[in-house]
Parts: sequence; C-alpha cells; structure tokens
Amino acid sequence: MDGKGRALDNIFIERLWKSVKYEHIYLYVYEDGISLYKGLEKYFTFYNEERLHQSLGYKTPNEIYCRNAA
Repeated sequence: MDGKGRALDNIFIERLWKSVKYEHIYLYVYEDGISLYKGLEKYFTFYNEERLHQSLGYKTPNEIYCRNAA
C-alpha cells in the first residue's frame, strides 16, 4: 500500500483467500504439507475452471481469461 488507492488492490486477494479458507481449508484436515499442496492444487483448478463467479457474470475465470487472451 505505497500509493493512493492501493488499499483497494488488497480487496481481491482477501476475497480469494476467504473463499479458499471457507470452501476448502476448513472442510478438510490435512496431515502434512504435501497433502495440503495437492488439495489446494485441486481446489484452484476447480476455482478457475468450474466454479461460477457472480462478479464475472456467472462465468469461470478461465472463460474470461481465454476470451480476453484471444
């Protein structure tokens, strides 16, 4: 937060981590870091490719990114 308006940049990452915690971390108990890593890898694949996002017009981030990248 080194400039005017930078505090607003943090909103997006805070929203992401809230989703990660409430939709995945708090629901599963991991015994070690490796299983946590694999679980998060699956969750982020789901989050980006399958989970519909209200703020994106009920599209996935992957749909929005691929549409804009082409």
